[in-house]
Amino acid sequence: MRKLFKSVLETLEKGEDGVLVTIIASSGSTPRGAGSHMLVRRDGTTEGTIGGGAVEYRSIQRSQKAIEEKTSYMHSFVLGKEQVADLGMICGGDVVVYFQYLDHENQEFKDVCRKIEEAYNKDEDSWLLMDITNETTWGLGIYSKSAGFAGITGIDEEDRKILLQHKAVQKNFGERKYYSEPLVRAGCVYIFGGGHVAQELVPVLSHVGFRCTVFDDRPEFANENLFPQAEKTIVGDYEKIFDSLELRECDYVCVMTRGHQSDYVVQRQVLTKNACYVGVIGSRRKLETLSEKLMADGVTREQIDSCHSPIGLEIYAETPAEIAISVAGELIAVRALREGRKK
Repeated sequence: MRKLFKSVLETLEKGEDGVLVTIIASSGSTPRGAGSHMLVRRDGTTEGTIGGGAVEYRSIQRSQKAIEEKTSYMHSFVLGKEQVADLGMICGGDVVVYFQYLDHENQEFKDVCRKIEEAYNKDEDSWLLMDITNETTWGLGIYSKSAGFAGITGIDEEDRKILLQHKAVQKNFGERKYYSEPLVRAGCVYIFGGGHVAQELVPVLSHVGFRCTVFDDRPEFANENLFPQAEKTIVGDYEKIFDSLELRECDYVCVMTRGHQSDYVVQRQVLTKNACYVGVIGSRRKLETLSEKLMADGVTREQIDSCHSPIGLEIYAETPAEIAISVAGELIAVRALREGRKK
């Protein structure tokens, strides 16, 4: 979504109008759920997606009309079996789509886009908010704990607790109606070891919304040139990792250094913290052989058992690229469970 709002701002600053298309509700076998966004420009070019197929095609057409009419509105798509065949779905579904007209002269909206970019540069929870009380004049805003509200105001403390969830929600408060969805989730993936698996893993994790930091004791394996998608690279001493970073409950740890001894040194330190995920490359047997030594270093049996080793989902991965996919899948699953996405 970061790329999407960058494109929105770039389009408006070029003096071009557009439409921000947002799925605000869905049911059945729709292609994507609430929280999917797409920018449509006057010439029909787009950024982002709301799932492709019939809904996206018709939404692009409607968006171009909205630009001509300079209007915002909501539309419900009811999809039958024949309409979703091109999406590979077995049954229909309903989607409620909001078409928000973007006037290039709307300075307030452009300021919100800049606030969104600022939010992505901070490692803290933030939310995207829409005031959907009036279809033709809906507002877009953002909230984070450090910066408060921008773009939308007047939401009290109790209402805020209801809106700021781990998933998209719609709520009525008196005469006002709001839609909200998570924008940025706090948390970093600390990858210890900048070898072949890490080099395959960082691009995949970055693509699915994880912030990554690579830590290695060798400068040639912890640098921006090798990991352009990483938020940060750290050259440090494996014996003193907390001299360079702070591990929080919202953080993830992947241990994949160049050798068993370095893996152990990192494990010994990170397993005494409360990171939401710790995965170690290698076998479970490897971890078990070190359990007594780890416990002597202050690691509890419970902490040892919580460690994911071997790291990643069991997909019989062998190559670095395959292992990276298995690790990414496991992290996605852990994140989804933490956010209450499991149905």
